[in-house]
Amino acid sequence: MDNPDVFTLLKALKADVDRVIFDFLPSTHTTPEIDLLYRMMRDYPSRSGKGLRPGLLLLFNRAYGGNDNRALNTAAALELFQNWIVIHDDIEDQSDLRRGLPALHIKHGIPLALNAGDALAGKMWEMLLRNREILGAEKAMQIFEEFLFMYSQTTSGQHIELGWVSAARWDITEEDYFNMCRHKTAWYTVITPAWTGALIAGAPRATRDIIVRFGMDLGVAFQIQDDILNLAGDVDKYGKEIAGDLWEGKRTLVVIDLLGKCSSDERRYVLDTLNKPRESKHPEEIGEILRLIKKHESIKYAARISQALAKNARQIFTDSIDGAIIPEYRKIILNLIDFIVNREL
Repeated sequence: MDNPDVFTLLKALKADVDRVIFDFLPSTHTTPEIDLLYRMMRDYPSRSGKGLRPGLLLLFNRAYGGNDNRALNTAAALELFQNWIVIHDDIEDQSDLRRGLPALHIKHGIPLALNAGDALAGKMWEMLLRNREILGAEKAMQIFEEFLFMYSQTTSGQHIELGWVSAARWDITEEDYFNMCRHKTAWYTVITPAWTGALIAGAPRATRDIIVRFGMDLGVAFQIQDDILNLAGDVDKYGKEIAGDLWEGKRTLVVIDLLGKCSSDERRYVLDTLNKPRESKHPEEIGEILRLIKKHESIKYAARISQALAKNARQIFTDSIDGAIIPEYRKIILNLIDFIVNREL
């Protein structure tokens, strides 16, 4: 096959996944309240997104000799996972935007949004059960177990991050941050997509350990780039509130680096501002922190770390994965690694 632009390829794969999702999700109901629930369940999946995670699953499935027909159901379940957890994430972070539009809880209120997220989670597990007919009971159960483990890791990482904010902790080291990212981001963004895709194609169990090492580095690199885009991206491309991490008081690598470089007066100002509840912060204060981030080149520092981790992931791929996959997918996956850490949207 040709080596298409990664964004174009992901878009095409996402279109296939979306067809599975919207054929599966309920759409209308005669009871008005349930009809609203169904519309809310379809809201986030209908918004434009990169489709990185299901795309990664399908590409690794193809790379190990699999076909889309056997993997699309799992890829769709993974996309449902992404959509229902961000409904809850937006509430926990008090985010205003998701993919360029008002977050679900802003549109409908927190109780209804929480319930829609719960309902979407149920449909994800239901979708995974369909793998019994598609893949057989044994492999379906293996994938179910992988999703359960991913779920545990992701919620643990989210709890670490929320706990730091709740306890007003700022003694966070870079390694603490990396550990949080390995739990919160690496498993559901890289490891589980890549491994379940390979698993469906029949890759040996030993492949999982290699993909875990690959995905740990690439997943953290992804999260760092996401943090950078939150501070320096274009809201129309990023789709979320610019500087939202500062409004929410998140402990990112950029902020950790800033606190290690700034003067005692600057540090006091930054912490006093970030420790305020969101509604008590002012745009001028957030602007001043952004100025300090630029002054101390903390975004440049974080970008270097992200690139270094991506380089590690590329090395693991070329040393331990490349030789086991269909050659035509080598360049595509390497391009995808570059896309993850250089993306602008």
